[in-house]
Amino acid sequence: MAKKPGNTSGRGRRDLKVKVKTARGRRLSSTRWLERQLNDPYVARARAEGFRGRAAFKIMELDDRYGFLTPGARVVDLGCAPGGWLQVAVPRINALGDRAGPRGRILGIDLQEVDPVPGAEIHVLDFLSDGADDRIKAWMDGPADVVMSDMAASSSGHKQTDHLRIVALCEAAADLAFGILAPGGTFVAKVLAGGAEQGLQSVLKQKFDSVANVKPGASRADSSEKFVVARGFRGQST
Repeated sequence: MAKKPGNTSGRGRRDLKVKVKTARGRRLSSTRWLERQLNDPYVARARAEGFRGRAAFKIMELDDRYGFLTPGARVVDLGCAPGGWLQVAVPRINALGDRAGPRGRILGIDLQEVDPVPGAEIHVLDFLSDGADDRIKAWMDGPADVVMSDMAASSSGHKQTDHLRIVALCEAAADLAFGILAPGGTFVAKVLAGGAEQGLQSVLKQKFDSVANVKPGASRADSSEKFVVARGFRGQST
């Protein structure tokens, strides 16, 4: 007797989770990271859609909600490697000029070489170095409308130390943003929840009309990361 066709509706089908065995010379933490990567739907989606990392979906969600990547916008992406945020921003600001509306411009800044992203201008620069703000403004031919950062310091394995490091990095990015943003501009950056970021929040509330703290759906559930979205820069005099 012929077999009945298999159930193609998906009902009753269980998703199969990839298990990774610990290999000789590989630490348990590395094995867990690899297993998490293989089972992460955002990693799979990024690969399928041609993005350079799952972080692309974080900036998508933030922009869908707050609308700062508009056609004609002038954007600076600090710590832009591997380039996923650049990939998202280019079409949204019309950096290629292939859509109706004003043409935007985006600069990617990083300590290391980053593979080119069509429509983006990428520079190797330590944004903490003296005169970095002046160099960025010169490359941009003026102030920016958006400064964004997905930077994170290298993990030490100590939660509080990592928190302090990433807050310090975000504070430095904010300080640079104060020097290159046009009035009305937006600052978007990653921080880790943990308490030490309250000083940064206070400064941002003085400098911007509104400050929101968001954890995008694309952030891992077990991560303490969140993003600050500060809009309506009041200018350098504040």
